[in-house]
Amino acid sequence: MNKYLPAIAMLVALSATPAAHAAANTDPDWPCIQRKVPELSIGQVWNGDELPETAKQWNRDLKLSDLAAELVKRANPIENARKQIIDYATTLPEDQVHEKLEQLFMGVFDKINVERGQIISGIARYAEKQRQLAADLRKRAAEVDKMRTASDTDQAEFAKHDQQLTWETRIFEERAQSLTYVCEVPTLIEQRLYSLSKIISETLPKD
Repeated sequence: MNKYLPAIAMLVALSATPAAHAAANTDPDWPCIQRKVPELSIGQVWNGDELPETAKQWNRDLKLSDLAAELVKRANPIENARKQIIDYATTLPEDQVHEKLEQLFMGVFDKINVERGQIISGIARYAEKQRQLAADLRKRAAEVDKMRTASDTDQAEFAKHDQQLTWETRIFEERAQSLTYVCEVPTLIEQRLYSLSKIISETLPKD
């Protein structure tokens, strides 16, 4: 039995992945099971009143901008982020709390949307590279199998190509596994945004 058949079958499956997910995604080249949402909308995550235009001015406040940058870091535990938001609110004059917290949400939203967009673009580039590698490996596997069955093949040369193909196939498989994990990152980011939005909303002064 051709020892490369399992690997080749996997490469064929990868090449077919976009079509398999086409029904769930508007982008036929999107490699993830998770649905592709290129950009989040405020309405998806904000349950408070409609945000005023002043919320977009969050980047004029350096302290607020720095806090937003800290809050979006996934290494920052969400409970610590909660404490940071509450502590920040307590430092504000009473008549500014509402406006500043709305700006803080907007800052968090904008920063997360940018980060998430960069990751989605990175996933697309990674997947395209994998498709190119899959095509190359399938071609090389066919060449190695041809060498295997040829009567005049130099065995030393065959062994060299065979070993190289085995190594490149293993690297490809590891990259495919990594892509599976990376596909989860946009969802994790969305979940963090939902949590931060809820905390900020709960911290807003009640009328």
